[in-house]
Amino acid sequence: MGSYLNPGNKGFCESLNSAIYVDKSALIEKTNSVLDTRQKFMCVSRPRRFGKSMAVDMLAAYYGRDVDSSGLFDKLAVSGTQSYKKHLNQYDVIKFNMQDFLSVAGSVSEMLLMLQSRIISDLKQEYPELADGSYLVFVMQDIFAHTKRPFIILIDEWDCLFREYRQDMKAQKQYLDFLRAWLKDKDYVALAYMTGILPVKKYGSHSALNMFTEYSMTDPGNLAEYFGFTEHEVKTLCKKYKMSFEEAKAWYDGYRLAAHTEQGGISYSMYSPKSVVESMLRHKFGTYWNQTETYEALKIYIQMDMDGLKDAVVRMLAGEEIPVNTGTFSNDMTTFAMKDDVLTLLVHLGYLTYDSMRGMVTIPNKEVSQEYVNAIRTMDWHEVIHSVEASRKLLESLWEMDGRAVAQGIDRAHREISILQYNDENSLSCTIHLAFYFAREYYTIIRELPSGKGFADICFIPRKLYGDKPAVVIELKWDKSASGAIGQIKDRNYVDALKEYEGNILLAGINYDRQTKTHTCVIEKVRKEAVNVY
Repeated sequence: MGSYLNPGNKGFCESLNSAIYVDKSALIEKTNSVLDTRQKFMCVSRPRRFGKSMAVDMLAAYYGRDVDSSGLFDKLAVSGTQSYKKHLNQYDVIKFNMQDFLSVAGSVSEMLLMLQSRIISDLKQEYPELADGSYLVFVMQDIFAHTKRPFIILIDEWDCLFREYRQDMKAQKQYLDFLRAWLKDKDYVALAYMTGILPVKKYGSHSALNMFTEYSMTDPGNLAEYFGFTEHEVKTLCKKYKMSFEEAKAWYDGYRLAAHTEQGGISYSMYSPKSVVESMLRHKFGTYWNQTETYEALKIYIQMDMDGLKDAVVRMLAGEEIPVNTGTFSNDMTTFAMKDDVLTLLVHLGYLTYDSMRGMVTIPNKEVSQEYVNAIRTMDWHEVIHSVEASRKLLESLWEMDGRAVAQGIDRAHREISILQYNDENSLSCTIHLAFYFAREYYTIIRELPSGKGFADICFIPRKLYGDKPAVVIELKWDKSASGAIGQIKDRNYVDALKEYEGNILLAGINYDRQTKTHTCVIEKVRKEAVNVY
């Protein structure tokens, strides 16, 4: 057992010994299926704290031949698969975190020499008569020629160099050339599994590591269910720790990952593992994932001078979806030709989620949305943050049924957020969602909720912890009347959408007059016992 060659199973043991362990061992069936095939090169990119290192530790424990890990895996999901026994502890595994070398090396050349030297040192201890030389490729070729046993190569944080040497194209190319020379077309490789935040860097129209199959936040392939915690897994944890699943969903859900199979597309609703684990252990919902990095990282990108970028961020903060083309992204943190490249990077960093079936991006959940607010507070987007801060008072005015105050508050939001094109009900809806930003503290907010004879424009449905708050049905009008909006709610039975809700309901009609450039608002209360009248 060495530091990098067959490092054992201690890392995975620590995961199993932790207070919360969610079984993701079925991933091994996927890696087993590509061993010694043309698909044996896998690059798995996810945001920080999404379980990348745990997966690498698990694969090292399963494949490494220097320890018997059957006691760890026999009770896990992978033990029920056909290939489980065949590959268990049968390979020489080389595992390392690239950050360990980058952090101590003065240059990329020094880093690569250090990496080869340390791995060869381990190989010499295991194969003293075979591991002769200082060039890693030749050493591994010689070992494989004698043993006929291919290697499993596991690289964690493979892309850290692109974050450290963001502007140094020469250093990046040198690094990629090394990886290609070491891995591509080499018989001694049974599996090369790399993890990072970014997909493989592109140069021009080609990738330097084009033998790798990408599994990313924009296209997770058949690994989607291993990119975080699934809804079922989170429900199980909430039940065990007596925590509200509804609150967990509001705080940490929102990553929509699609897998495509022979049976068609499957959409997974994924949760941030770090945040879910922390909230369960602390018995408190809050911001945990983003504590590992300040909002400055997000701030750098959302304030870039890209046409339409600010508008897109503001609309997403209001809960809207934004169309995006991910195909122009160069898979680095510096090359941005248009706003879509910035938005795609934010998907890979976990600040946005991408619906690949519809080509849309959104802010995933309450936790991440708060990170945007934190970043904007320190920027010159004063009009946006003022609307967010004023949203608490606006919500209170709604609860107090003060239609005039609500209309005035929306007027202020409209004037301040001049970046939004205000020419139809969609832009009116965006302004109102941002003006009522604070409502997300208590409500699940649904647009176009089907009910009765149509769709209610906006519904605020209290989450169970806030059952004392009234539900709200909002109908929007353009150059008509707020009273007419109330009439439409009643005539088309929009309240019927809330028939399962047992509390009081407010009906709010909001109209915008283009001539006077003002809003009007009418609010009525539906008594609890009168809900079934409509």
